[in-house]
Amino acid sequence: MIVATIAVFAVEAGRRRERPQWRSPYTWPALLFLAAGVVSVLVAPDLLKALGLFRAYLLEPMAFFIVLGAVLRTREAALLVLAGLGVAGLVAGLANIGVVIPAILQHRLNLGGVPPVAIYQTPNALALFLGPLIAVAGAIAAFEGDRRLRLAAAGFLVVALAAIGLSLSRGGLLVVLAVAFALALVHPRRRLLVPAALLAGALVAVLPPIRSRLSHEFNFADPLNTLASRLRLWGATLRMLRDHPVFGSGLSGFRQAIEPYRSGNYTEDLIYPHNIVLNFWTETGLLGLAAFAWLFVQAARVSLDGWRRGAAAWRPLQLGVALALLAVLVHGMLDVPYWKNDLSLEFWALLGVSWAGSRSGLA
Repeated sequence: MIVATIAVFAVEAGRRRERPQWRSPYTWPALLFLAAGVVSVLVAPDLLKALGLFRAYLLEPMAFFIVLGAVLRTREAALLVLAGLGVAGLVAGLANIGVVIPAILQHRLNLGGVPPVAIYQTPNALALFLGPLIAVAGAIAAFEGDRRLRLAAAGFLVVALAAIGLSLSRGGLLVVLAVAFALALVHPRRRLLVPAALLAGALVAVLPPIRSRLSHEFNFADPLNTLASRLRLWGATLRMLRDHPVFGSGLSGFRQAIEPYRSGNYTEDLIYPHNIVLNFWTETGLLGLAAFAWLFVQAARVSLDGWRRGAAAWRPLQLGVALALLAVLVHGMLDVPYWKNDLSLEFWALLGVSWAGSRSGLA
């Protein structure tokens, strides 16, 4: 569908003799990121797999971003794109709720293990996709002037928050808390909302299912302690990067490259090191890590500037993108917030919305 969208856009642009506007605040970091990707393909152990990841996680999302840059000329068009992402989030969220609730009713839900999932293979994958969308919906619900849009965003939040709560994703719950706290901080009623957000987070944490889920993280001898397993994973990754500091493991090469560095401690079979810094370092080397850091800073600068000084109608959307970046960063401390088909496309789509808003003029 991405390729079809790009192809239709190319045909329409050719008929109108319009050249896509490819220059943006993200052009140079994106080109550097692409260059790092090319190098990572060349050093990868499996050229074919590396090319597939390069296409899926770099070329296609960036091309889609250029398409959005050309067609998002109004706020209504940007809202349509966000609505499409929202529908995807609702489908995934409702499907997951539909398998977790029967498990609860039939007493099959293991609070220490992996809850049942639908569409995605892991509960964390659902939370990784929903987190940025919750951030955007929260900003619209809190600051949008159109009552219908506020209600639509609030309705999405009801489903998405329920889906993340029932997924029992600890990273997802942390993202929700971080986004709620940040949203409260920028709200005019922050003196009331900040304590309320903290209190709500504390109340959620002491709910029996959540408390049981979190309790595993406080006992490093517990085999279900994911933080302990993350520390072992990160240790093995750093040992590998000590010997391959410049290029990392190459695209698709982490699983193979980490083998000699397990040292009897790291026993999982993962394809990424589950940390936003280590993910980009291993996949695209130091060059890719620097490029993505530059890209991320540019995205934060553009969205925050749009929130503070942009056209009034676009400000809730710009704040939403800024909060979505926060969600990516927070969840990225423990997981993989970019290196998946849906997440890379979602990331660049949100950047496209922010870029469209930044071109609409400053107040």
